[in-house]
Amino acid sequence: MPRRNFIFTSESVSEGHPDKVADQISDAVVDYFLGKDPQSRVACETMVTTQRILLAGEIRCAPCFDEQKYPDTAGWAPGVRDEIEAAVRKVVRDIGYEQTGFHWNSAHYENHLHGQSAHIAQGVDESGNKDEGAGDQGIMFGYATDETPDLMPATLDYSHKILQRLAELRHSGVAPFLEPDAKSQVTLAYENEVPVRAVKLVVSTQHAAGYDQAKLRDYVKGVMADVLPDGWMPADDADIYVNPTGLFEIGGPDGDAGLTGRKIIVDTYGGAAPHGGGAFSGKDPTKVDRSAAYMCRYLAKNIVAAGLAKRCTIQISYAIGVAEPLSLHVDLHGTGTVGEDRLEAVLPALVRLTPKGIRTHLQLNRPIYRRSAAYGHFGRTPDADGGFSWEKTDLVEALRAAV
Repeated sequence: MPRRNFIFTSESVSEGHPDKVADQISDAVVDYFLGKDPQSRVACETMVTTQRILLAGEIRCAPCFDEQKYPDTAGWAPGVRDEIEAAVRKVVRDIGYEQTGFHWNSAHYENHLHGQSAHIAQGVDESGNKDEGAGDQGIMFGYATDETPDLMPATLDYSHKILQRLAELRHSGVAPFLEPDAKSQVTLAYENEVPVRAVKLVVSTQHAAGYDQAKLRDYVKGVMADVLPDGWMPADDADIYVNPTGLFEIGGPDGDAGLTGRKIIVDTYGGAAPHGGGAFSGKDPTKVDRSAAYMCRYLAKNIVAAGLAKRCTIQISYAIGVAEPLSLHVDLHGTGTVGEDRLEAVLPALVRLTPKGIRTHLQLNRPIYRRSAAYGHFGRTPDADGGFSWEKTDLVEALRAAV
């Protein structure tokens, strides 16, 4: 019997958090190669620390990298390495890092990307009668809930939105005392499984040297109140924590090293749903860690949007080199108006769940990923150019008709 009254917490981190800096750089690299060739293969890991940016990983992109054609430059086509560096530095500049300990223009940069293993390629590429196989084994999850208009867990939704608002105020110049690195945490009380108020709120934000902590606290509290629904702020001011350790002047990669893929729960559902374990950023859409997780969200969201359930979790599993998923599991958490087994039979008939089928349906072979690498991959508004296509609810009518 599920609990109906409880307290739950989720956290988020800003675009300037060191791990998110790394994620955005890795996805900018993915976008770069997909922009050159939609069939590119990319697995890019980034590390950032004090005045250093380091890329590593594997790529395959005929216009950019060919070891036989360009042996004197280790496989790189003329100008490509400079263009990648420019794209990387632009990410850091856009975030706003112009600090002594981490500056977009002067940070030491290294590119250790190299060609993809031929042994991986032979297992996953389409050839002859063989369909394209999954790039790796693994399990992927998708989730949706009617707690918010975005069909996301409210705790995570508000955690993201508080930091997004702070970033908007910083970028616009309204709040020049704010610096890029920040974290948030939102704890909500649920009654009858519906979020009704905030119990605890936490924001830690980097700030200009010497800025008054009392003024900072009042300012952040005002942002929290603007983002949360009316009447949701904690009644006791002691339940609102702003920079609880005190000064936060040294932040970003200068304060803590950042790595691609370390914020997977922030990226997904804030702990309200399972996660398969694989990160998204830095991976081209042939990797099912990314594309199948997007498809699971797409299917779960459309099920909830169709009114077939109030909550939905979907799991898909794959084996490396095998096209068809090994399993599909639907859980409506006791909130469904249709049987889970019926949906498990219907979904593969509506959308082909092979890696190629997923990419084709969601049109994922496009340079649309850097924007997903901060403030969550889910609960976002679909863009005209195909960004966040997995957030569309265009399967609603087909689902209703099929069940």
